[in-house]
Amino acid sequence: MTETTRTTTTTAAPPGARGSSAAPALGSLGLFTVLLGAALPLIDFFIVNVALPTIGRDLAASESVLELVVAGYGVAYAVLLVLGGRLGDLFGRRRLFLGGMAAFGLTSLACGLAPEAWSLVAARVAQGASAAVMVPQVLATIQSATEGTRRARAMSLYGATAGLSMVAGQILGGVLVAADIAGSGWRSVFLVNVPVVVVGLVLAVRTVPGTRSPRPEPVDGPGTVLLAAALLALLAPLTEGRAAGWPLWTWLSLAAFPLVAAAFYAVERRADRRGRTPLVPPSLLALTTLRRGLTIMAPLAVGFSGFMFVVAVALQGGAGLGPVRAGLALAPMALAFFAASLAGPRLVARFGSRVVTAGAVLQGVGIVLIVLAVRADWPDVGFVSLLPGTAVAGAGQALQLPVVMRIVMSEVPPARAGVGSGMMVTTQQASLALGVATLGTLFLSLVPGMGMRDALTTTLAVQVGGVVLTGLLSLRLPRGVR
Repeated sequence: MTETTRTTTTTAAPPGARGSSAAPALGSLGLFTVLLGAALPLIDFFIVNVALPTIGRDLAASESVLELVVAGYGVAYAVLLVLGGRLGDLFGRRRLFLGGMAAFGLTSLACGLAPEAWSLVAARVAQGASAAVMVPQVLATIQSATEGTRRARAMSLYGATAGLSMVAGQILGGVLVAADIAGSGWRSVFLVNVPVVVVGLVLAVRTVPGTRSPRPEPVDGPGTVLLAAALLALLAPLTEGRAAGWPLWTWLSLAAFPLVAAAFYAVERRADRRGRTPLVPPSLLALTTLRRGLTIMAPLAVGFSGFMFVVAVALQGGAGLGPVRAGLALAPMALAFFAASLAGPRLVARFGSRVVTAGAVLQGVGIVLIVLAVRADWPDVGFVSLLPGTAVAGAGQALQLPVVMRIVMSEVPPARAGVGSGMMVTTQQASLALGVATLGTLFLSLVPGMGMRDALTTTLAVQVGGVVLTGLLSLRLPRGVR
C-alpha cells in the first residue's frame, strides 16, 4: 500500500492515513528536517579531519588505520547510495529516512564509544552505510513533494546546506576536540550526533510526508554488486595505497576498475533495453542537465574534499596550529559560502548557469590568494593571512555547488527521483572520497622531499587546474535553470 499523508504546507499525517488525492506536500519544518538529515553525514565526513591526530595518539593507531577511519566511511557511503535511493522508491522514502537516521545515531554512538582503533573503523563503515540509506531520501522527497518555485528554493537550500556542512564540519571538529567536554576528547565529534538524531527523528515523524515511486522496481542485484565492486576497485587502493607502500593488490585493483566499470555499464544498458529499471538507468543519462551536471560535480567535489583535508593537515602539522585555530582559519570560507548562497537564487534567475562559471573564476582566485599567503607568511600563516583567500574561495564554491545540484535534478521525473538523487549523491560522495585519496596522497607524498609549505602550494596549484576544468565544463550547461 502506498504511504499517503495529509496535504498541508507544514505537517504530514501519519503513514497510512487517507487524505487528499493530491501529492503530499513538504512544508517548511519538514524541509528543515530532511536538510538536517542531509547535513549530518557531510559534517561527519569532514569533522574527523582535525580530530585524526588526537585519535591516533589516544588509540595508538597507525597512519594507515587512521586513513581507514576516513576512507571506510566514505567508501561505504558511496558504494551503497544508489541502492539506498532504489530502496526508498520501493519501500517508501519516509520509512527509509527514519530508519537510516536512527541507524546513523546508533553507529555514531558506537564510534564515540569505540575502545580501540579497529572498532572505530568498523563503526565508521556502518555509519557510512547508514548515511547511504538516509541521504538519497532527502532529494527524492524534495523532488516528489514540492513543485515550481518551492522546489527551486528547496534545491537551492539543499545545495547551500551541503556546502556549508562540509566547511562547518571541520570547524566544529576543532572546537569539540579542544573543548574536551567531560573529558571526552575526540569522542565528542561522534557523540554530538546522538541528541541531534533524536531531535531529527521526532521532527521527521511529524513533518516529513511519505512518498514512493508509483511504479517501484525490484532491486537490481547484478547492478548493485558490479557498482559496489567498481567503486571499491577504484577507491580502496587510492585511499590505502600510499600508507601500505603500494603493494601488488593496489595495482591489480586499479587495473580491474575499468573492466568492472565496463561490465557494470553493459549490464545496466541491457536491463534498460529490456524494459527493466536498472540501478543506474543509462536512459536517465540521456537528460542533458543530469549528464553534464554530474560531469561538473566530480571535479568540484574532488577539489573541495582534497582542499579541506590537505589544509587541515598542513595547518596542524606544519604551521603548528591547534585544532581550534586550524578549524577557525576556515571560518571566513563558511561565512562567505553562506552569504553567497543566499544571493545565489536571485543571480541564477538573472544570469542562469553562467553563475557556475563566475563561481569557478572566484574559487580559482581565492585559491591563488591562499597560495600567495602561504608562500609569504609560512609558518606563521593563520586566520588573518588566509582570510582574503578563504572568503573569496568560499563565495565561489557557493555559486557552483547549489546551482549544479539544482541543475542535475531539474529534469528528473518525480517517479525516478530516488534513482536520480542516488546517482547525484553517489557522484558527489565518491568524488569526495577520491579527493582525499588523490590530492591527499599527492600532498603527503610531496612533504618528505619538498617540505610542508611547498607540498601544500603545489597541491593547491593542482587544484586550480581542476577549478579551471570545472569552469570550462560549466560553459556547456543549458543557460536557463529551472
